[in-house]
Amino acid sequence: MRTGLARAPRAAGRGVVRTGRGVATVGRWASAPARFAFRFLTRSPETTLFVLAAILFVIAWATLSLTHDVTVSLRPVVALVETAPLLLARIRPMAGWAISIGGAIGFALADMALPGWQMPWPVVHFLVLLTMVAAVALRARWQEVAGAVGGTAVVFGLLLPEELRPWAIGQALLAGVALLVRWLVLSRRQLAIETVSTQEERARRAVLEERSMIARELHDVVAHHMSLIVVQAQSAPYRLDEVGDDAKAEFTSIEQSARAALNEVRAVLGVLRTESHEVASAPVPGGADLVALLESSRAAGLPLTWGELPPTLASVPPGVGLAAYRILQESLANASRHAPGAAVRAQVSLDAKGLSLSVENSVAPRLPGPGRETGGGSGLLGARTRAESAGGTLAAGPTPTRGFRVEAVLPATVTDPGDADDDSGSGNDADPASNPGGAVEASATTASDTQGQ
Repeated sequence: MRTGLARAPRAAGRGVVRTGRGVATVGRWASAPARFAFRFLTRSPETTLFVLAAILFVIAWATLSLTHDVTVSLRPVVALVETAPLLLARIRPMAGWAISIGGAIGFALADMALPGWQMPWPVVHFLVLLTMVAAVALRARWQEVAGAVGGTAVVFGLLLPEELRPWAIGQALLAGVALLVRWLVLSRRQLAIETVSTQEERARRAVLEERSMIARELHDVVAHHMSLIVVQAQSAPYRLDEVGDDAKAEFTSIEQSARAALNEVRAVLGVLRTESHEVASAPVPGGADLVALLESSRAAGLPLTWGELPPTLASVPPGVGLAAYRILQESLANASRHAPGAAVRAQVSLDAKGLSLSVENSVAPRLPGPGRETGGGSGLLGARTRAESAGGTLAAGPTPTRGFRVEAVLPATVTDPGDADDDSGSGNDADPASNPGGAVEASATTASDTQGQ
C-alpha cells in the first residue's frame, strides 16, 4: 500500500508534465501561421508596402460609401487612387506624394463628401497622404522635402475646416520626426563605414608591423652573419700564414658570393620595410648575368658544365631575364644541396620559341652531409611561380638515369641591344619585389628525394 501510494503522485506528476508538453505543442502549431506571416511581411520593404496597400484598398473600398457619394462602379477606382501611392513610397516617394495630394485636391473640387463629414476626403486617403509626407522626408532630397511639407501645409490650410487645420502643423512635425530617423540611420551607416575603415587600417598596420618585425629578424640573423662571412673571407689571406694563390682565389670567390647574397638580403629588407613594395634603384640581375652566375657556381666547387650561350642574352626583356636568372640560381642551388658531388649540366638557348634553359644533374656519388638540408622547402614552387609570372612554363622531375632535371621556357622577343634601354619598361612582369625569396628556399621534390638520398 505504501508503495502504491508513493508512486501515485509521481504518475500524476508525469501526467501533468505530459499535459503541459501537449499544450506547448498546440501553442507552437498555433503560432506557426503567425511566424510565417511575420517572415513574409518582413522579407522586404516592398512586400510590406504591397500588403499594407492591399489592406487599405479593401478598407477604402468598403468605407467609401459611408463618407462620399460615389457610384458603385467607381468605388474601386477611387480606392485604388487613394492607396496606390503607397507602392511608390520606397522607389518614387515624391511621385507618390504628388498623386496623393492631387487626389486630395480632386476630392475637394468634386465636392462628393456626404453631409456631416468634415473632411473633403476619406480617412484612408488622409492617412496615405501623411504616410507619403513621411516617406518623402525619409528618402527624397532636401528641396523635395521642403516642397512636400510646404505644399501639404497649404492644402490643409485651405481645404480643411477650422478645427482640423492644426494638421498642417502636425504633418510638419511628422516630417521632422522622419528627418530625425533619417539622420540617425545615416549616422549609423557612416559609423559602420568608419568602423570598417578603422578595422582595415588596423589590419594594414598589423601587416606592416609584422613585415617590420620580419625585416628586423632577417637583418639581425642573416645579414649579420653574411657580413661576418665577407669580413672573414676578405681578411683571411692577411690573417693566415702561408696562404697559397689557390686559397686566396677561393677566399675571393667566397667573399664575392657572400657580398652578392648580402646585397640580395638588403633588397629583401628594403621591400619588407616599405609599404609600397618599391625597391630603391638597385641593379636587378638579368639575362646578361647568367654567365657570371654559371661561373661563380663552378668557382664555388660545383662540377658544372654548360654549352655555348647565346650572345643576345642581354637583349631579352628585363622581366624574362630576372625570371631566368632566379630559376637558374635555384636549380643550381638545389643540385648542389641535394646531390653533392654530382655532375651538373646547364643549357641555355634563345630562339623563336623564347628563352629555354635546363639544368640536369646526375646521380649523387655521396649522401648529403648532416649540415645540408634534404628537402621541405619551396624553391621549385617559387621558380615555377616566377616562370608563370613571366608567361612561361617550368617542368621538374627525375630523369631515367636517376638524376634530376629542371626545364623552363620563357617567352622572349629579342630586341636590338641598342634599344634595350628604351624597352626596359615593357614586359617586366616579374618585379623583384613580387617574390624576393624565390631563390632562398629548397624544394622537397629534388634529386635527393627521387634518388632516396
